[in-house]
Amino acid sequence: MKSLRLSLTAAALACAYALPAGANPYPITEDQRATAERVAQAGVPLDELAPNAPDSHTVKRGDTLWAISSIFLKSPWRWPELWGMNRQQIANPHLIYPGQTLYLVKRDGRATLQMSPGGSSAAAGESGDVVLTPRVRTTDLADNPVAAIPQHLIEPFLNEAIVLDSDELAAAPRIVAAQEGRVMLSQGESAYVRGIQQPMSSYRVFRSAKPLRDFETKEVLGYESVYLGTADLTRLGGETLNQGDKLEVPATITVRQMRQEIGVGDRLAPVPTRNYSRYVPHAPGKPLGGRIISVYGDAITAGQNQIVALNRGSADGLERGHVLSLWRAGRVVKDRTDNRNEAVQLPDEAHGVLFVFQTFKRVSYALIISVKEPVSTGDRFSEPR
Repeated sequence: MKSLRLSLTAAALACAYALPAGANPYPITEDQRATAERVAQAGVPLDELAPNAPDSHTVKRGDTLWAISSIFLKSPWRWPELWGMNRQQIANPHLIYPGQTLYLVKRDGRATLQMSPGGSSAAAGESGDVVLTPRVRTTDLADNPVAAIPQHLIEPFLNEAIVLDSDELAAAPRIVAAQEGRVMLSQGESAYVRGIQQPMSSYRVFRSAKPLRDFETKEVLGYESVYLGTADLTRLGGETLNQGDKLEVPATITVRQMRQEIGVGDRLAPVPTRNYSRYVPHAPGKPLGGRIISVYGDAITAGQNQIVALNRGSADGLERGHVLSLWRAGRVVKDRTDNRNEAVQLPDEAHGVLFVFQTFKRVSYALIISVKEPVSTGDRFSEPR
């Protein structure tokens, strides 16, 4: 079965991160086309290209825009510029698919990616400017659009991560008993819950929240709860009389999925709508720095494709899509080139890239896109350098 895909030359096609599930991205609006035309000629300076940037690249299954741009750019996070993308004005971007060939076009000291060599698929206007012309191509429905970043690494985390301004879970519905007097539950087993005020069909299950403290001030920035799994509400609670006394009857839940053991005392939170949005990488609009305050999970250090918590959030100007540099602290060494053996402080060195994908008021989560050495709590980050 075939379906029509709208492919645009230059920037209009290249504004590529996915829409929420079920959204229809077609057709583009005149405003979007006009915006694409205005920004398509910008591109990036030639000195920002990777030394061995090829003249073309055919998109493969598993490619991401970040990975594709790393072939062409020294700083892959700048792919919106390479595509001539205006992220503020084009809120309904389009998709690229495996099998399409991208061409690196160099003109007037700048470079852009286009769908045809030299922009030959675009018509020239009277002024000599390139006019973007949409064209139709067919692709198999099985072809998946190319994502901005490795989406599978963060999609599960979007529903698992929860940071609260205060220890709100202390007042959340709680598991008070399990079947047959058990303390720990297995998948498919039932448990009994008190404190449900507004019944929901499904819940996430969390362990007691742990404080996330600023690395330097030790101030509590929020409370991170450990995700355990999900459960379905199978029976509402109520009241009963027992020997003349009115007693509460807890609600009943059934464990549907488990990430860790679930037991008496664990807390429930509603399951939010899954967020499938993909993110446009961009630098913060102002200098911004801070520290890593936690490695998600039980690890002490983190590497590529792992997740870390940062001591900056939306209140500090951090937002989804921000790209940050990771810094390795310079060592103190002895200068042994003379007899004084003086101590000197080596400069800090940028050695990795963070991609912010989830923000809370004072805390954010970031994916380690690349790194040279293990990342630890206390490591510094800044706007990209």
